[in-house]
Amino acid sequence: MTRSGNISPKDMAWPFWPVVPLYPYGQRRTLRKEIVKDTIWTFEQCQGILYVVVPIRMTVVKLSTGGLLVYAPVAPTGECIRLVNELVDAHGDVKYIILPTVSGIEHKVFVGPFARSFPKAQVFVSPDQWSFPINLPLSWLGFPPKRTQKLPLDSYQSPFADEFDYAILGPLDLGLGPFEEVGFYHKRSHTLLLTDSIISIPATPPEIIELDPYPLLFHARDNALETLEDTQQNRLKGWQRIVLFSLYFRPSSLGVVKWGQVFKDALKAPDRSQKAYYGLFPFDWDEQWKLSFERLHHHHLLVAPILQGVIFNRNPLEVLSWVDQVSKCGFERIIPAHFSAPILANPQQFRKAFDCLRHPNYNLDNKDFQLIQDIAKRLTKLGVTPPSQL
Repeated sequence: MTRSGNISPKDMAWPFWPVVPLYPYGQRRTLRKEIVKDTIWTFEQCQGILYVVVPIRMTVVKLSTGGLLVYAPVAPTGECIRLVNELVDAHGDVKYIILPTVSGIEHKVFVGPFARSFPKAQVFVSPDQWSFPINLPLSWLGFPPKRTQKLPLDSYQSPFADEFDYAILGPLDLGLGPFEEVGFYHKRSHTLLLTDSIISIPATPPEIIELDPYPLLFHARDNALETLEDTQQNRLKGWQRIVLFSLYFRPSSLGVVKWGQVFKDALKAPDRSQKAYYGLFPFDWDEQWKLSFERLHHHHLLVAPILQGVIFNRNPLEVLSWVDQVSKCGFERIIPAHFSAPILANPQQFRKAFDCLRHPNYNLDNKDFQLIQDIAKRLTKLGVTPPSQL
């Protein structure tokens, strides 16, 4: 893992954070990791809300003809660009920048600023881009108009077809706008690059999260009166609860303290600073949270619950057709944009992860999914999204 030595606030600065106001806001660290020697590197940052922070990842691939392809850019802080430029000095210019999603604003927001740091690069975006509440042209969203184009529907028509195959999932109709993701397969290294469709949950907090352990310690507490004691046990406890928050929103093991009690406890909290949300801590966990986490961690590859229950179940046949197409590639590892990477996995394991779409209630039979199921039903009732086809 590589990161800059002496880092200053200026090196970590992300001035456009108000566009998508996610923690850690205007200050972001970057970690670079070599995945395949002299061929593939990942760049990790973290982001989240209410201290529910998870990794977000960019992947850089060296082209056999020289130069680099960037998949799913992260915030182009001074530190991030410096770490990329070290690769540029060794392997050639950034030639291609790929935005492999249409609905992931946490990925889309970085592409324009990142492209401005590499003015020779061509920007390719997944075909069915949209924005909400107004569908604006990409140039209005900061994408360089003379260098931005849609990915061809046929991967053989792309300028990097000799090295990459790709398969486009979608567009899946979600009412307000489509879901779409482009999986890239790097032939030479047998590596599959994905954005959101597959994840793998690490048992311990990722290194990028541990650089700033405050969110881990915040969520390790059982009540507002506890102090934030920095121990590995508390970091582990906080991480596993963060995973449950991020994937289920409200797992069944999470109770909510009545607001009258929340305010009373806040007045007695050991830390009433703004950073600690003035001592407010409305969470009440029971011991079942450990079992909930183990159920998630048990899966080598996992389709995130929100995708299972709200998005992919709207058109499971199209998703499974994409899965079959991707599974024809002989990949040996997967690099997604969140949680663990790389994941050593083969096409058979990848296909198995999507059994949740082949068998109704495959993974939706525990109480942790209740809120997601309620959200899905509510959206359908309001006419926002089409009904589930499972």
